[in-house]
Amino acid sequence: MKKYLIFSAAIAFISLSSATFAAQSLSAGEAGQLRPAGTVSATGATNLDDLEAKLAEKAREEGAKGYVVDAAGGNNLMYGTATIYK
Repeated sequence: MKKYLIFSAAIAFISLSSATFAAQSLSAGEAGQLRPAGTVSATGATNLDDLEAKLAEKAREEGAKGYVVDAAGGNNLMYGTATIYK
């Protein structure tokens, strides 16, 4: 019975974590294993962390498994683009 409970909890945790973190920042090697599915862009971020969070959210909305930030720039407000992978 304990094994069944532990197994069920592990399956629930894996399902929850994969749904929560559907889009992750990928390295070049990780991106090579997936196919590119388009790009997303974001504007209005005040720092790089905020910009990456906006790009990650847009990638999640597109159903991507991951993304690679291609470009980022700006002075007071930042903008950037990312390639998404499925």
